[in-house]
Amino acid sequence: MKKFVINLFALFYILTFTHCTNNKLVDLIVYNAKVYTVDSTFSVVEAFAINNGVFVALGNSQELLSKYEAKEKIDAKGKFIYPGFYDAHGHFFMLAEALDQLDLVGSTSFDEVIERIKVYRDQNPNKKWIIGNGWDQNLWPDKKFPVKDSLDKYFPDLPIFLTRIDYHAALANQKALSISSIDSAFQVDGGLIAVNEAGLPDGILIDNAMQLVTKHIPKPQNRELLAMLKRAQDSLLSVGLTSIVDAGLTENQIDALKVFYNEDSLKIRDYAMLAASPSGIKEYLKKGTFESDRLTVRSFKLMADGALGSRGACLLAPYQDAATTGFLLQPIAELEDLVKRMANSNFQVSTHAIGDSANRVMLDLYGKYLKKGKDRRWRIEHAQVLHPLDFSKFKEYQIIPSVQPTHATSDMSWAEERLGPDRVKGAYAYRNLLDQYGMLALGSDFPVEHFNPLYGFHAAVGRVDKSGYPTGGFQMENAIDRVQALKGMTIWAAYSCFQDRMRGSIEKGKDADFVMLEDDIMLASLTQLRTIKTLWTVIAGHTEYKKKN
Repeated sequence: MKKFVINLFALFYILTFTHCTNNKLVDLIVYNAKVYTVDSTFSVVEAFAINNGVFVALGNSQELLSKYEAKEKIDAKGKFIYPGFYDAHGHFFMLAEALDQLDLVGSTSFDEVIERIKVYRDQNPNKKWIIGNGWDQNLWPDKKFPVKDSLDKYFPDLPIFLTRIDYHAALANQKALSISSIDSAFQVDGGLIAVNEAGLPDGILIDNAMQLVTKHIPKPQNRELLAMLKRAQDSLLSVGLTSIVDAGLTENQIDALKVFYNEDSLKIRDYAMLAASPSGIKEYLKKGTFESDRLTVRSFKLMADGALGSRGACLLAPYQDAATTGFLLQPIAELEDLVKRMANSNFQVSTHAIGDSANRVMLDLYGKYLKKGKDRRWRIEHAQVLHPLDFSKFKEYQIIPSVQPTHATSDMSWAEERLGPDRVKGAYAYRNLLDQYGMLALGSDFPVEHFNPLYGFHAAVGRVDKSGYPTGGFQMENAIDRVQALKGMTIWAAYSCFQDRMRGSIEKGKDADFVMLEDDIMLASLTQLRTIKTLWTVIAGHTEYKKKN
């Protein structure tokens, strides 16, 4: 009798254990959701399972819940899930610094700038320098560049350096100029020291001339720098960004990132582009590319010209509103030498090009040295103003257009003044570029623009600003649709960084990076898009941001 009872118990145990082990154990199941996978068929599913940081299954809720046992199950309650958003062009260190500096974004006059400086100085009495960012003279009544006179009057003993919204021009007061030994105007290759009627520096520095001052500004180090980056990271995660392109870092900045990521202090995935200086190229061509789980270094970034707003963009013909064509930041011979050296390496080349002349120069250089162009995935960053004859070169040479839709809606009120009615038609021409290459890598250029990817999504499909201006949209022939915009900030952005096989879509075997939103960006009204909140941001199956109730 005792043996019979034991056998019954053993049979019960075996049947129970066998039933449990038929269901595979996973870390997480998310169900009862609307999941836009952004796979090759743009399929939509209800649920997915994650194990060891990757997606292991997708399907309907009942199927996955019956097939898998999970350490954690989350009922999404019908909310909307997308692949983790990927900003294809931003500036992580610049954002970290900007969050710690005087914010001048949206100032409506230079008088307002002065008042903001006074308030900031009173709140930060121990600052050795006042560093600000975000002023835009195009928002002021006279639309003229400021000069340093008022800064010298109110702040004669405190060095001040105020960067324009595009980070391609700055205003420095006399104290900052003196520290930098700028007591007269002189030639700066790829830059300009502006002067007053007496021929003396008026405080405005454009492009490479800015470096004369910035090299004297104290830089945060080690733990202070990490704290600033983590604060910036928190902002990025809060809007659903799981991956970013860090467009143009120094060797020291990349070394710092390697330390921070190695000690697991940063979570967001960073595709870092090394600023393409001759010394940096020489050093990294020896080292080769670098890739870890969260940090990748395999691209060099060149700077061809400046920005349209500060008239540093290099144009084929003079600006409509000024007797200048802008300028290249390096001679063509130097640019060609750098491109040639990089063409013989495994590194990607990415080039900032705004004006139609700069774009033509770089497209032709790419075409001259690219072999098997599509495999190399070389990029033009911004591709902002193009001559009609140059669009086809993106297809011919297989060059990826990396664009920032909010630039169009930020610049549209004055772009025609700079370019004229004919040339502006070739500006911010995202649909035309998409038709040529077949993909667009979408980014924000933060902190030049806001880092929220839904602002870019809204600008790409609606071609209007936050107030809905202009009615009917700006040059709507170059709007893209919502499917294309979502691909541009997920799978196409990942492709532009050689990461489409591991990220950019919700598919079996890919990294479990995803974002949950409170509303559906694929169906919400245009006026709703910018206000939709991120509820949950996940990287490799781990929660990195969750909205508080």
